[in-house]
Amino acid sequence: MTRFPNYPMLDVLIVGAGPAGAVAAMLLARAGARVRLVDRADFPRDKLCGDTVNPGTLARLRRLGIGAAVDARGLRVDGMLVTGERGTAIEGRYPRGLFGRAILRRDLDWLLLQQAVQAGSQFDPHVAVRDAIVDASQHGPVVVGARVGHSGSTRELHARVTIAADGRRSTVAFGLGLARHPNVPRRWAIGAYFDGVRHVSDTCLTPETINAETAERAEPKNSLRVPRVLRCTSVLGEMHVRKGRYIGVAPVPGGATNVCLVKPSHPADGDLRDPAALLTRELARDPLLRDRFADARLIAPPVVLGPLAIDVQPAAIDGLLLAGDAAGFIDPMTGDGLRFAIHGGELAASAALDALARGWPGVHARLAESRRREFGGKWRFNRTLRALVASPRAVDAAATAARLAPSLLRAIISRAGDCDLARQA
Repeated sequence: MTRFPNYPMLDVLIVGAGPAGAVAAMLLARAGARVRLVDRADFPRDKLCGDTVNPGTLARLRRLGIGAAVDARGLRVDGMLVTGERGTAIEGRYPRGLFGRAILRRDLDWLLLQQAVQAGSQFDPHVAVRDAIVDASQHGPVVVGARVGHSGSTRELHARVTIAADGRRSTVAFGLGLARHPNVPRRWAIGAYFDGVRHVSDTCLTPETINAETAERAEPKNSLRVPRVLRCTSVLGEMHVRKGRYIGVAPVPGGATNVCLVKPSHPADGDLRDPAALLTRELARDPLLRDRFADARLIAPPVVLGPLAIDVQPAAIDGLLLAGDAAGFIDPMTGDGLRFAIHGGELAASAALDALARGWPGVHARLAESRRREFGGKWRFNRTLRALVASPRAVDAAATAARLAPSLLRAIISRAGDCDLARQA
C-alpha cells in the first residue's frame, strides 16, 4: 500500500495488526467506528508461536465468524500428550465433541486482518510508531494519537481512542513507562519448524496434507485474500515438561512440525548465540524425543524471543487502551496467548465504544474488572504450572501423581484447553 492519507481525526487508531489489534479493528468497524490499523510489518508474515488454538479459543473465533475458515486451514487437535521426567506420559483427550486446531500464525493473523479490512478498517503496513501523542494541557494527560514513520517521513495520526496492540515490546506501553521487564522470571523461547519428524500417531499427516501448497505461495502479498483450503487430519499437541524447561511440539499444515523450547537464560550464559545448536542439542538429549527427531532437519533458522515476562501497569491514561501482549505477555506453556489476545481485543473494542459514547470516566476501571473476571482464573492456573516447571521437586512429584492418578492430569489438560468456555459457546 503506497497511499498514506491523513484524516483530521479518527475514531480509533490501533497500533499493531496481530490478533488483538485485528479483532478490535474488526469489531469497532462493524459497530460503525472509523478505524485505522497500522503495523510495521506487511502481511502475511511469520510469527513465533505454538501455532495451536485450543477449544475455548476456537469457539470464540466461531463467534467472530471465522471458525469455518480456521477449520479449513488447520489440523484438528483432539487433545494433548504431556510427558515428564522418568518416562511419564499421559494422553489427555478433550471432552467429546471438543477440539482445537493447529494453524500457522501467519495464516490465522491473515484471516483476522482480512476480516478487519472487510468490516471497513483501513490497514497501513510498513508504519512504525515512534511514540504516543500526549496532550498535557487538560486536567490530566490524554493520549490523542501517535507519531508514526512511513516512507522516510514522520507524521501524526490523531484519534479519539488509541489502542496499543503492538506486542510484548510495545513502543507505546514502554514509551509511557507502563511496561517493564521484571528481574524474574527470565525465560526465553526458541522456536523453529522441522520436517522429517516421526509423530506419535501415523494419522498425523496424509500425503494430501504434505503435498498441499501453503496459502502465501499462491496469494499476492497485499491482496488480503483468504488462503486456499487445506484439508486436515487429527493430531495431538505435545508438551514435554522437564526440570527447568519445557518443549512444545505440534504438527502443522503442510507437513512440518513446530517446536518451541522455553528455558531460563541469562546474557552471560551464551547458549542463545547459536539457537539452532541449542535446540538440536536439547532434542538430541531428550530420551523421549531423540529418536523421533533423528532424521529431522530444520526448515529455517530458529527464532529467539525473550526475556518473555513483561509487567504492565493498568493503562489509566485517558485516550489509551492496551490489548494483547502489550497489556502483559503470557508464558506460552498452556497456549493461552491467542486466547488472551483474541478476547483481549474484544474487551478493548468494547471499552473503546464505551469511551466514544460516554467519555472516559470509569472506562479503565470497567476494563480492568472485565479482564480480571475473564482472565483471572487462568492467570492463577498458569502461574501454578510455571512454578511447577521451575521446581525439580515439583516436577518429580507431578510425574508421580500423573502415574498414580492420570485422570487428574486429564482434568488439567481440559482446563488448559478452556473446554469449559467451549461448552458455553
